Amino acid sequence: MFVGPIFTREAMITPRRTRFFVARTAYVSVLLILMCTAWLVLAGAQRVRDLGDLARFGMILFQILAPLQLVVASFSSALLGASAVAQEKDRRTLILLLLTHLTNSELVLGRLMASLLNVLVLLTAALPLFALTTLLGGISPGQIARAFAVTLASVLVCGSLGSTIALWREKTFQSLALTVLAMVFWLAAGQIVASGSLGGSWAGIATETWAVGLSPWQAILESTRPYSQPEAALGWVGTPIHLFLLVSAAWTLMLNGIAVAMVRVWNPSREEQPVNREDETWHRQSIWGAEYDAMRQKAAKGDGRVVGVGGGKGGATSIEGETASLPLPPHPNPLPEGEGSGVAAEGEGTRKVTRHVWDNPIIWREICTWAYGRKILIIRVGYLLLFGLAVASLIWMMHSREGLSEGAGAAVLVPLFLLSLILVNAQAVTSLTSEKDAKALDLLLVSDLSPKEFVYGKLGGVLYNTKEIVVLPMGLCLYLWLAGVLGLESLAYLLIGLVVLNLFVAMLGVHAGMTYGNSRNAIATSLGTVFFLFLGVSTCLWMMVAFSGSFEAQLPFLGLLVFGGAGLYLALGVRNPSAAIGIASFLCPLATFYAITSLLVNQVHLAFIAIAAAYGFTTIALLVPAVDEFDVATGRTTIWEQ
Repeated sequence: MFVGPIFTREAMITPRRTRFFVARTAYVSVLLILMCTAWLVLAGAQRVRDLGDLARFGMILFQILAPLQLVVASFSSALLGASAVAQEKDRRTLILLLLTHLTNSELVLGRLMASLLNVLVLLTAALPLFALTTLLGGISPGQIARAFAVTLASVLVCGSLGSTIALWREKTFQSLALTVLAMVFWLAAGQIVASGSLGGSWAGIATETWAVGLSPWQAILESTRPYSQPEAALGWVGTPIHLFLLVSAAWTLMLNGIAVAMVRVWNPSREEQPVNREDETWHRQSIWGAEYDAMRQKAAKGDGRVVGVGGGKGGATSIEGETASLPLPPHPNPLPEGEGSGVAAEGEGTRKVTRHVWDNPIIWREICTWAYGRKILIIRVGYLLLFGLAVASLIWMMHSREGLSEGAGAAVLVPLFLLSLILVNAQAVTSLTSEKDAKALDLLLVSDLSPKEFVYGKLGGVLYNTKEIVVLPMGLCLYLWLAGVLGLESLAYLLIGLVVLNLFVAMLGVHAGMTYGNSRNAIATSLGTVFFLFLGVSTCLWMMVAFSGSFEAQLPFLGLLVFGGAGLYLALGVRNPSAAIGIASFLCPLATFYAITSLLVNQVHLAFIAIAAAYGFTTIALLVPAVDEFDVATGRTTIWEQ
């Protein structure tokens, strides 16, 4: 094959797996059920009198399903591309691939296309179903071709983005978080350009056209419109859809070109090189760590010896040589006076600095060491930039002539809240999968750590490492309350609701990481659950409102959510059956559906009660088995052996 043996092997093995056929069947079945359910809503809400009604139904249905498929395919390709490479790194198999005769292009492109194989097959399977919608009228084959071309181009860009970032970064959480942040930046930039806030035209071309060429969301909306006429300002490019395809091809080539050129420069990572782990905490807290290590190495070579390590009030340390004494900076955590001997001897003439470990070593490692890599600050900076864009958008709306409406505020806050939940969930699930892939979890399980120490330590570490992501949205809600945009009651609902949802996604990630032995399955299950609960339910409501405009025909969608709850139970509870998890699997989709409908009819208190009760109960349902049935949850034993 043109992309090398990695893709050839994946193409031969994938059709032998049962989940390959299950995923393809489930995806097409869900789309078909959505189409049939939408028809039931339309037929139940109004009479279909002529062909015009059918044409309008087909057009609205296509304008809903095409963007839905774009979102699912784009985020799936990005996360699959990133997690595939991250798993190779965690299992140390990427280094073995680098030692083979594989060229850089075969390694990068083969791994990329292998990770995108399932997504490409799903798109191919869905194409005949979309073609059937042309029989309803209102949709042309050209619209379907444009929509699938935009989706395919977005899949290649997002997959290349995830793969390149994963090859660059060492830790799985860094790869997933940076990939999601980059995609959100991409979508946000397109929305800003489309709003016209950066000007009405660039280089003689309207900013609306530029937005279509730069943003996949704007491009998919343009592709679903009945006509796509060439624009004279674009010249030989033709339509805005063609501009998007050219820009996407350029992004794909650039990202993969960078990955091919740098794959052996980035890997093996510098983080894999031996380092002095005993001074890791000092490195994190002091800029003097590098100088201290250099002087220790000089002393170890015989040029001097370390004296006074950690002793005295100031913790003064020095290296004495034959002719000179080189002072070291004081230790940031010196031992109390009289405890200078609290250091362990390591060879003749050298001493080793010791650190105090907390009673719970799990949370100590999560907080006091660089457990997720030294470049995790990049994720925080990226999130702060997105948070700043959200704040600037809200302030601009507040000072505009129209003011800040509820719909406009929700359009800014809801994506920010969803992004925060995704990042917290990614941190939680990778905190377990990284331990498993590095074979460190096996060592922890044979220690004297109790299940409570392990589970609560992981949860505490997740919330600490994502503290900015958790706290800043709450701070924004407080600002809106102080500005008079939110009432005190709405503020309380928002703050408590965010706390409940953050605890839920954190526990969901820990549960998936403990339950699934394969890292990709754990990540896909955890993040897929978050997407289903919020994106899937929102899509159902979007269709209901689009076709009926009322809530009189909710029964078909409620039936669809019941099927979704069954799938959720298969993902969360089939490996560790629990009555509480079963109830929670069916309760969460229905509660989310009810909460959103309550918001649409301005019943905020009912929405809050539904979310707090359902997701609070689900958090407890996932937490109790993780602690009380720890051996079963981690796979060390089974229920039938007890």
